[in-house]
Order: sequence, then C-alpha cells, then structure tokens
Amino acid sequence: MEHVVKWKAIRDQAITVTGTTVYIPQSIYQPYTEADRVRYIEKADLKEPIIFKTTHPDQWGIPLDDALRAKMKNLLDKDDSMFENCGPSVSIRLQWPGYRAWTKQIPTMDFKSPKGPITRAKLAKNIANCVKRFIDEKEKERMEMEADRRWRVGTRYIKMEDLILVSLHHISKGSWQPQLRLRTPLNEIHTRRLQVQAQAPQSIA
Repeated sequence: MEHVVKWKAIRDQAITVTGTTVYIPQSIYQPYTEADRVRYIEKADLKEPIIFKTTHPDQWGIPLDDALRAKMKNLLDKDDSMFENCGPSVSIRLQWPGYRAWTKQIPTMDFKSPKGPITRAKLAKNIANCVKRFIDEKEKERMEMEADRRWRVGTRYIKMEDLILVSLHHISKGSWQPQLRLRTPLNEIHTRRLQVQAQAPQSIA
C-alpha cells in the first residue's frame, strides 16, 4: 500500500546532519479486521506525510525536547496550517517495539483568536507531549517477554532528549503515526545507564 511505501521511504529520503540514522523500529498501525482495513485505509483519502525540516542545520527532524519547549525558530514552514478538513481531532499512534500499541487524541484546531487549524510548530509540540506521556506511562510497565531490551524507555533508558521527530504519517482514516530517530546512539544510552547504576548507592546487606 502506498502509505507503507512512504513510511519506509522516509529513512532513505531524509537528510540527516545531527543524531543518528537509526529509527525506532515501529510496525505500522492497522485496524484489526479486514472490513475496517478496507474502510479506514483502502477507501480513505490518506494525506501526504508531514515532514519536520529545519535550518541550522539543514536536515529532516526536530529534537523532541526542543519541540516540547517550543524552541522552533529553526523549524521550516512552522506557521503552515496542518490537518485542514480532518475533523476536530486525530489519533496519534505509537507502535513502539516491546510495548502494547499506544494512542492519544490531539485537537486539529487551535482555539486562539481567530480559531484555525493548528500550525506545524504546534503539531510538533503536541507530538512531543504525546511521546513524553508514552514514556512516562511505559516506564512503569514491564516490556513484553520477547522484547529487545535496547528499545526500553524511561529515565535510565531511551528518553525525550534521545529522540528526533522526522515526520508524521497518515496511516488510517483518523490516525497518524510519527517517525522517530535516535539523537543519541544506542551504545551511548547503554553506557549512560551503566554509569548511573555504578553511581547509585549500594545497599548494605
């Protein structure tokens, strides 16, 4: 399907200057039943991916912690309107390896005066908030039994500062899924965790 091709193509098309070229290996969300797949994917008017491009450096992707703090001065076309004619809200979905599928709704409208569609900058901040909430929630949960522990999230594992938002993909009628890549190499995340463990006070038996 075309939206799957576009999802996979981002990794080859994206211009990367900072961070890594390693993407979070998410599966692409799809509805459970065949009827719903036909209704919400095959018969839906799926939009083009939304790319988050920056200057200084010129690349695809904005660090999630910058988006969270609304540090957007280098985001290109940051005031462009997003989600026109998409209804009052959309679902942001994460299919993070090792965890159950996660979703949260975000508004498509900005209710400041005058009311209008949210901008690219506001969308980036909303996605950053979604990822932060996902990490905060999943930090308290165990990963699935067969999960690759390298993708564990939390304060001592992969956290907001380690992630870059590259693009957002329309993957079913009311659902969008972000492409995230690592800002910090996996081996550095692992080393950082070991250093924190070594610095932690040891309990006396």
